[in-house]
Amino acid sequence: MVSIQSHRKDEHVSLAIKFYDKNSHAGFDQLRFVHQGIPEISLDDIDTSTNIEDIKMDFPIYIEAMTGGSEYTKKLNKKLARIAKNTGIAMATGSQSVALKDSSVSSSFGVVRKTNPKGIIFSNLGASANASKAKEAIKMMNSDAIEIHINTPQEMIMPEGDRSFKWIDNIKSVQKELDCPVIVKEVGFGMSKETIQQLVDAGVKNINISGKGGTSFSKIENYRRKKQEMDYLEGWGQTTVESLLEAQEFKDQVNIIASGGIRTPLDAIKAITLGANSVGIAAPILYSLIKNGEEDTIEFINDFIYGIKSIMTMLGAKNLSDLQSKKLILSPDLLSYVKQRGLSY
Repeated sequence: MVSIQSHRKDEHVSLAIKFYDKNSHAGFDQLRFVHQGIPEISLDDIDTSTNIEDIKMDFPIYIEAMTGGSEYTKKLNKKLARIAKNTGIAMATGSQSVALKDSSVSSSFGVVRKTNPKGIIFSNLGASANASKAKEAIKMMNSDAIEIHINTPQEMIMPEGDRSFKWIDNIKSVQKELDCPVIVKEVGFGMSKETIQQLVDAGVKNINISGKGGTSFSKIENYRRKKQEMDYLEGWGQTTVESLLEAQEFKDQVNIIASGGIRTPLDAIKAITLGANSVGIAAPILYSLIKNGEEDTIEFINDFIYGIKSIMTMLGAKNLSDLQSKKLILSPDLLSYVKQRGLSY
């Protein structure tokens, strides 16, 4: 018999595909570079490597958390693991909380390490999990790091979601007791400078601001409600670009990661220029896998990497550090946001 949690995992995948928008609404269209015609660099000079603490990644993109917890998502995770292995990028899974409650579905996560034994893999749990549960999740996949997600709006809209969000003590203990990197991430609602400050004060070293503009879990969870009456929250949160601007003053204190509405290599480059050291991509990869298959998805990722290298060449940026020294032109709306929020850029 399929559990409620496993059925929900399948629902999330089907609804993510149903609502998938090929266009980004994360604010990247409100940023632009000033073209410089003589970059004095070649494509072969480009170094796209980056780090999450002591984890070295050859590319600044990875497959962001999506699936696991059912037979269907086990098949998807196996395919995603093969894609990660073939392209050399890291991969995060969806939340493992369902497997900690029901060990019969743990193989839907374990299959990732089994398929990609030498790959970089991130575990994933909600912020209500304590350090003991986090250790179990890491052991399940022999993971290199763990994502701890915060998702208050999603839970409030989810019919069977949590209603208590006293998370900071758990985050502190997980950060303190685990030996591997801990990434605290949003799930598409963005972060404010106040939230980032709370995480910094809790000792968190890696923060994924995961902004509004890609997959909308408020829309997905409202669709699952009987009356679908909470559509007024579909626009809740800060965009990915706004969240990266909120994070500016913390760039030298923590490792900033961006996700949410990353659709093109140019989106990724703009996110990195605003301070992200790596970028998570979820919906475009899942959509490509389900609609076009593994080979086309591998090609999509390789083309994405080439696009990143091409833009870095055009900008005369040999590495991510060079890229982050570049300045972007902000739209009047973004300049207004920066001013009203008292941010600096």
